[in-house]
Amino acid sequence: MTAHPAPRSDAETFWTDRYGDSPIWSGRPNASLVDTVQPLAPGADTDGSGVPTALDLGSGEGGDALWLAAQGWRVTAVDIAPNALARGRAEAERVGLGARVTWVQADLAEWDTEERFDLVAASFLHSSVSFPRAAVLRRATTFVAPGGHLVVVGHAGSPSWASAEEHVHAEPLVGPEEQVEQLALGDGWTVEVAELRTRRITAPDGSPATLDDSVVRVRRA
Repeated sequence: MTAHPAPRSDAETFWTDRYGDSPIWSGRPNASLVDTVQPLAPGADTDGSGVPTALDLGSGEGGDALWLAAQGWRVTAVDIAPNALARGRAEAERVGLGARVTWVQADLAEWDTEERFDLVAASFLHSSVSFPRAAVLRRATTFVAPGGHLVVVGHAGSPSWASAEEHVHAEPLVGPEEQVEQLALGDGWTVEVAELRTRRITAPDGSPATLDDSVVRVRRA
């Protein structure tokens, strides 16, 4: 009997097609993630392995996951697109980090885990197709081990060159204060960073432009 693969969801089809047959990102980690995580020297150990653990939500082609692995974290990278994960896995093997990253193909709208991590990171976890981002990030707070951190970096608005109609997301873009509110942290959490950061970018026509990022880092007691 021939086994047939399960049908892909609309989101998986969209992102698999979006990543296509060749890389779409630079392979470098997101600068705001680096700036926000770098002060957190990876010294915790919640699983008895002696190595601090990190979870990268919406890892894409693995730029953030590979940077975290190079800093000493043992990383679980989760994304819905199998071709993006394949690129990340291949690059990890090429640079000698294959043993430090576990690649998981899953839809974050449904994915759950009983594992707890010293760091949970989500960089630009946005989608132009249906995606319950706020609910996914609230669930992500439950993945953080005691003493661990959650870092969320996201777009706080459209690029200066674009109209809202040109920069469409499934959920409204929010600033750092609203992002913290959406996390619904409750007692036992400390907000360490909640900032709006403006970075310089290049518009499609080559002209200089800017983009506002919401950067949040919270710590579980």
